Amino acid sequence: MLKMLASACVVAATLMMSQLAYAADPENTLIITLKNGDVTIALRPDLAPQHVARIKELAREGAYDNVAFHRVIDGFMAQTGDVQFGDLNDGYDPSAAGMGSSSKPDLPAEFSNEPFVRGTVGMARAQDPNSANSQFFITFGDASSLNGQYTVVGSVEKGMDLIDDVKKGDEANNGSVSDPDRMIKVRVAADAN
Repeated sequence: MLKMLASACVVAATLMMSQLAYAADPENTLIITLKNGDVTIALRPDLAPQHVARIKELAREGAYDNVAFHRVIDGFMAQTGDVQFGDLNDGYDPSAAGMGSSSKPDLPAEFSNEPFVRGTVGMARAQDPNSANSQFFITFGDASSLNGQYTVVGSVEKGMDLIDDVKKGDEANNGSVSDPDRMIKVRVAADAN
């Protein structure tokens, strides 16, 4: 029994150290500046290398700057990343926000066994599992119904309280937000000055 307990402790410590390793890697840390401060996300290239590469590419291009949280459902998730129709400074279209993508091709699914819990960052997609492109969402709590159905790209390391404060949408309108909050700036920590 002691041996089994010791093994469980080693596994738990290894998992925690693995997560800390991602959190400490500036190349795989995303910083999202909101109106009240910064949200830090530990990206997981071990789970979704193509999706993480896309997020970093778009962040480095400045494509995510000023993009709205166009769909926010209290207790479920906050969705953003529509670089085509969601830029509140350039080309925002509230009737189309959430239907756009980037000029880059859609990505093949990279589903994993990583659970959707509070602070999990997942890629939004259409019905086709291979249709994720630029949009992503952050879960407010357990969202186990998404497990194995959406690509997990990371988790919020700091600033989840700021995500909690993002303006919520109309539940009767599938979380659509009028006069939405935005990601002011999105950058990869390795690039921060």
